Amino acid sequence: MFDVFFNKATELNAARRPFALAIVVRYEKPISGKAGDKAIILADGSLYGWIGGGCTKPLIIQEAQKALADGRPRLVRIAPSSNTSANGIIEYKMTCHSGGSLDIYIEPVLPKPQLVIFGRTELAQTLARLGKVMNYQITVAAPDAGADLFPEADLLLPGLDLAGVPLAEPTFAIVATQGEDDEAALAEALKHDLPYVAFVASRKKAERVLEYLAESGVSAERLDQIKTPAGLDIGARLPEEIAVSVLAEIIAVMRRAEAQPQPEQAPLAVNHAVETLHLGEMSCSHCVMTVRKTLEALPDVMVYAVEIGSAQISYDPAEINREQIVAALEARGYPVLVEA
Repeated sequence: MFDVFFNKATELNAARRPFALAIVVRYEKPISGKAGDKAIILADGSLYGWIGGGCTKPLIIQEAQKALADGRPRLVRIAPSSNTSANGIIEYKMTCHSGGSLDIYIEPVLPKPQLVIFGRTELAQTLARLGKVMNYQITVAAPDAGADLFPEADLLLPGLDLAGVPLAEPTFAIVATQGEDDEAALAEALKHDLPYVAFVASRKKAERVLEYLAESGVSAERLDQIKTPAGLDIGARLPEEIAVSVLAEIIAVMRRAEAQPQPEQAPLAVNHAVETLHLGEMSCSHCVMTVRKTLEALPDVMVYAVEIGSAQISYDPAEINREQIVAALEARGYPVLVEA
């Protein structure tokens, strides 16, 4: 079992796919999950492993998805009663009639930053060297770029084509070709949806290259994504100094992205009504999936979250009314409760 778990984690890391690790750290009988039980959870809710049955699984998947979104670990307790003195623990009420309790630690495992460096110049080599010091994954794309020039590279490509290279965020591209296939390298970088594409060149040279790309059919919107001159303005002259300025700019881009609040839900249409429905007869992950599918099948209903006992939705009253939504849920065996 551990080999399967470890192999899955290795596979996801190699593909640069984020996942959350969930481990049962404490339990009280009677309950199916036991200390040491573990699972890998993906952003889409897929789960590999075991951390308990239907009363705990949907809650842990939900918290794992939140951990992947905000990058923070958490300790989750599922118990029959709440202990308000337990600081730092996210608590949920155990809904299974059998009782018991679980404490589960959830740790997000996110891909480390990747530098895709185009070129085999001295600057490209310096970027690879300093990037490795910062524990970044280093991918180098350049003809005739061997391990003798880039001993730090995790992946060496014999040309500029990035086909087949995992480019999941956070991935940053730096074109440091300095006269060797500048246009082709930039065109390849712009084929991919990357948060940062830098071109190391003088302003005059950059203008010529960007003009050529525009004439070749690259859209103005894509060209505007190129950061040139590359790096923060620190008066850099030497390759090491330029590399530091570029890496500093990449750090700034990453930190700004991390600081932006993650929306809890998609923006609402102006005429949509928002409501949290409290539902009866929900006790397992199958119930959560059934409720979600029932709601998603209704016209003009947006589903934001479904948990055991509740569903957060919005809907357009001009297209569907609350009574129709309630009827659809009750037809599947999930009555909408009236709050006292």
